[in-house]
Amino acid sequence: MSFASPARLWLLVLVAALAVAYVLLQRRRSRYAVRLPGLALLAAVAPRLGWRKHVASAALLLSMVGATAAFAEPRASVEVPREQATLVVALDVSLSMAATDVDPDRFTAAKAAAVDFVDGLPARFDVGLVAFSGTASVAVTPTQDHTAVTAAIEDLSLGNGTAIGEAVASSLTAVASTRTGVEDVPAHVVLLSDGANTVGRSVGAAVQDAVAAGVPVSTIAYGTQEGEVQIDRQRIRVPVDAPALAELAADTGGTAYEAASGDELEDVYDDIGSTVGTTTESREVSAGMAGLALLSAVGAGAAALAWSPRSL
Repeated sequence: MSFASPARLWLLVLVAALAVAYVLLQRRRSRYAVRLPGLALLAAVAPRLGWRKHVASAALLLSMVGATAAFAEPRASVEVPREQATLVVALDVSLSMAATDVDPDRFTAAKAAAVDFVDGLPARFDVGLVAFSGTASVAVTPTQDHTAVTAAIEDLSLGNGTAIGEAVASSLTAVASTRTGVEDVPAHVVLLSDGANTVGRSVGAAVQDAVAAGVPVSTIAYGTQEGEVQIDRQRIRVPVDAPALAELAADTGGTAYEAASGDELEDVYDDIGSTVGTTTESREVSAGMAGLALLSAVGAGAAALAWSPRSL
């Protein structure tokens, strides 16, 4: 929490002074009471308030603290839904995605999770789809017709190679198609793959373009180290390359995720959805602080009435 007018918090010194004065007054009364004759008789007939006699004063001091904090115009970081955003889902459709280390296989589980992810995005978001293997292409330009995106995901098929650099470049092209240059909305690329770049432009060149465009790329390393595929009657190991994807995410300001099962992938997409679907804004919370101060003041009054010696 921060304050737009922090200098006003110096008024808390006055509140602290009142608290000190109250404590000193209570001690003085105790010492004075000890010297009074007939103290035992008074104690026997007077109501024993104990700690209750301090409740009204404590509540009043708290209300002063709250009122002072409200006067200083407090601000807090609040998560609020984005009004609009562009999100490009880039899916690896290389042959290694046929590995069955994920049930029923990487490709089938990845498509199912991506469909659920797109279905759960806010309707106001423009969503695009990029598919990549040996090359990359924009399967669906960013649109608010999310049904078209999910249909295209379900129609994807496998191919040779893993062109991650090209996938990032195509994703940036898709984002650029939605930008007017007047009010550019936030954009994000979510790239799922199980391997490193094997063909096409380098990931380093793609990173430079993403940074220049101000588009973070979050990556999902999908699969396990035990993954295998059968190509031309040969079993070929296709372990997931998480470090390469994590580096891509870090260099572009995105977030790196790993998933080794369909359930884990769904959890990752849920986390990404909550992240890209909201933004953090600094908002004034003076009303809330003033409300707490008012409640505390009301409590002070209620305590004073309820435990006043005249009411006992």
